[in-house]
Amino acid sequence: MVAREGSIAAACERVHLAQPTVSSQIKTLERSLKARLSERVGHSLVMTETGRLVFRYAGEIFSLGRELQDAVASRGTEGGLRFVVGVADTVPKLMVHRRLEPALHMVDERVVEASCLDGDPGRLPAQLALHEIDLVISDYAAHPRLGLRAFNHLLGDCGVTFFAAGSLDVSFRRGFPQALADAPMLLPAGNAALRREVEQWFDGLGIRPQVRGESSDSALRRTFGARGEEIFMAASAVEGHVRRIYEVQVVGRESRLRERFYTISVEKRLAHPAVLAITRAARASLGGG
Repeated sequence: MVAREGSIAAACERVHLAQPTVSSQIKTLERSLKARLSERVGHSLVMTETGRLVFRYAGEIFSLGRELQDAVASRGTEGGLRFVVGVADTVPKLMVHRRLEPALHMVDERVVEASCLDGDPGRLPAQLALHEIDLVISDYAAHPRLGLRAFNHLLGDCGVTFFAAGSLDVSFRRGFPQALADAPMLLPAGNAALRREVEQWFDGLGIRPQVRGESSDSALRRTFGARGEEIFMAASAVEGHVRRIYEVQVVGRESRLRERFYTISVEKRLAHPAVLAITRAARASLGGG
């Protein structure tokens, strides 16, 4: 609290302790670690490099303590199981529903209390490392960073299907994929793994479609595409659903473009029952390794 508030006096007000008590505890901690944790700059206390390191570890310790309390409490409520998953905002929501469904209907009939947090795929692993969430579902693997413990587990991958409304699909279906040159298209946002891959694919073919719009929300791209003005793409694993719901036709399929889906955890070996249920079902349906 001293590190957050910037002074012992402010920290004492937050934790309702006397200033000598807090000062004594900090000095005891410094003697134990054999290092200075803060230094005075003007009227404020500024953390030393060691102090910042200790502060990060302290955050994890308190998060683990809260997680332990939540885990014990959830076991006492009719065998319920709490499960918090962070979903990268670049992952199609239909795919998320299909991935989470096995966890909600586990064979041991335990009640699963699932919470989903939609967020930036670059930031979710940090929340995972702080034990704020149990699992991340993303379309690209987490990169190892200093102080971040995260393990990638490939759920599976599939090809990509291009769709268009009836007024567009015939003219672009013939000669696919070269026919996509100058075609009006809706693409995933620039932070999506598929966006980088599809642009490299276009370059390899020597074509340059007209990008009419981009969005990380796949459902939004499908809704606009169904109006009949642009071509859009989706994972081939959900091709039947897209055709049925949005009443569009297939322009073409490309197996060299791959949509990959990962679960990211702090465990090298998955142990959470809900995570295991998701992983097993996904590998069976998507063919992941």
